[in-house]
Amino acid sequence: MNFAQRLTVTLVVAALAGCGRQESHYEEVRPVRTTVVQDAVATGVADYAGDVRARREAPLGFRIGGQITARYVELGEHVAAGQPLFRLDGRDVELQTAAAKSQLDKARMDFERARQLKDKGFVSQSNVDQAKAAFDVAESQFKLAANQDGYAVLKAEHAGVVTSLNGEAGQVVAAGQPVAAIAEDGEREVAISIPESRVNELRKADKIAITLWASPGKRYTGKLRDLAVDTDPATRTYAARITITDADDAVRLGMTANVLLPSTEQHGIALPLTAIYDIDGRQRVWLVDKATNRVHAQEVHLGEIHDNAAWIADGIKPGDVVVTAGAHLLHTNELVRLAESQLARP
Repeated sequence: MNFAQRLTVTLVVAALAGCGRQESHYEEVRPVRTTVVQDAVATGVADYAGDVRARREAPLGFRIGGQITARYVELGEHVAAGQPLFRLDGRDVELQTAAAKSQLDKARMDFERARQLKDKGFVSQSNVDQAKAAFDVAESQFKLAANQDGYAVLKAEHAGVVTSLNGEAGQVVAAGQPVAAIAEDGEREVAISIPESRVNELRKADKIAITLWASPGKRYTGKLRDLAVDTDPATRTYAARITITDADDAVRLGMTANVLLPSTEQHGIALPLTAIYDIDGRQRVWLVDKATNRVHAQEVHLGEIHDNAAWIADGIKPGDVVVTAGAHLLHTNELVRLAESQLARP
């Protein structure tokens, strides 16, 4: 073999070796579960859990500070209007009252003496006026001290049930510090929280039913009494109070209750919550291109959420193919295929 032939063979072998080292391109295909968007209709009864409370329940505290010497009631006890609840050590108040009484007696005598001297011409009318002013001040101070003496005993302002006790004998409390709370007798209502998407539904409800876990077979009639004007910063829900218009003795404070609104019908597009993912506070879904089987993100706006489904206000339309499982693993333009479990469906 001459040199030219050897060179040719060498070049051919090198070319074949180079071809053998070329790497074939491989693209991973992600298995996903999908659904075809369709119009949906949902009907049902809106159900909100809450607890039974009194129409009026206010914390009670002493008007003066001091050390508690006695507690007369127990938690859950029913009390009458004017019934004593706590007593403070009133010795200091008694001394102040006695001192104010002495000042009043002295001011009264000074005033009487000034009038007598005026009648005899020994003092002027201005002296009488000064004595009268001092007497008026002493009288006001005595009345104030007498009131303070009465404030040493904390009494129930209305008949009701003691729902909390925050004071014990020996404890020193400040003026106005809550030491007890009483739920007044009378109306009973259910406190619930309403999502912002259901506020108008609650306002327009003409029939509201209430059930108790303790008496599931009985229904009471409810009426919206109060609805907060702003949401709770933590739960983003509105607080509402539903009055039980036909409450009986079976309705007791603290019981768990359910507020039922009339049946509602809703039309639109619903997707499972697994299809929705959040990026920077915006909700998105992955749409599958039917021609290429590749995905792209689509922003959506959510409506109401029920159980494990979310109603979509806008962003997608019937006929779109949406990824319902595996959304958090995808990226734009990724190639996907149906999961084996979905392919196996009849």
